[in-house]
Amino acid sequence: MTMSMKKIAIWVSAAAITASFSANVLAKDTIALVVSTLNNPFFVSMKDGAQKEADKLGYNLVVLDSQNNPAKELANVQDLTVRGTKLLLINPTDSDAVGNAVAMANQANIPVITLDRQASKGQVISHVASDNAFGGKMAGDYIAKKLGENAKVIELEGIAGTSVARERGAGFKQSAEKHHFAILASQPADFDRTKGLNVMQNLLTAHPEVQAVFAQNDEMALGALRALQTAGKSDVLVVGFDGTEDGIKAVNGGKMGATVAQRPDQIGLIGIDTADKVLKGQKVPTIIPVDLKLVTKP
Repeated sequence: MTMSMKKIAIWVSAAAITASFSANVLAKDTIALVVSTLNNPFFVSMKDGAQKEADKLGYNLVVLDSQNNPAKELANVQDLTVRGTKLLLINPTDSDAVGNAVAMANQANIPVITLDRQASKGQVISHVASDNAFGGKMAGDYIAKKLGENAKVIELEGIAGTSVARERGAGFKQSAEKHHFAILASQPADFDRTKGLNVMQNLLTAHPEVQAVFAQNDEMALGALRALQTAGKSDVLVVGFDGTEDGIKAVNGGKMGATVAQRPDQIGLIGIDTADKVLKGQKVPTIIPVDLKLVTKP
């Protein structure tokens, strides 16, 4: 065999392997996961849970980060409509704004499942989430248990417009009214640790008498905790929400009073399981709840 013939044979062999690999990848159905932001450990855990289950069930999972930007979210979904995506899992940046992305997927005949946060508009087959209103109430009841009635409380809210922020706030309000809390302030910090720190620093100046802080996620709670420590107010009770690794570590270390723990990995896993059922033509519940647990210091 001449050198040129050997080169041709190697090229053909390599092309055959590449074609075989490509065929195997294409043989897998593609499920897309559009996440509000991957700059938050909660959603990273959700993504990891989804990836693990997709690998187990033999799906190709495409993950896109919306960077907390509804315009980026819409562009992500638009991109997916031409990628041959069989089903869309979406964790909305904003419950109202995501309606345009859901409608786009509907028009492309791509089934949609929402994770953690609901969509106010568009056709969604199933919603996988914790009972956020109940979790907010759990947080308020824990504060009442530790401090009694009439506690002076500051609330740090999540991103305005998200179903999660509305629901956690509504549940907490229900408990606050029941236990006659004095809500000194209720202000958004956008589920962000740095914003939680900055907002808490400003609120502490205006309300030094605060006895407890309820933050609608652990990232804001950890930011608030840093502000309180810097101000020498370690006696203020801080309660978070999500049960992230850092949040639970702060609770176990006695720095945070409690966190209402979700299982973001389970939300991702159940999302993929639900997608699998939909793609196999099985009926799925409209709402699929994921258990919550109040984590306090052992």
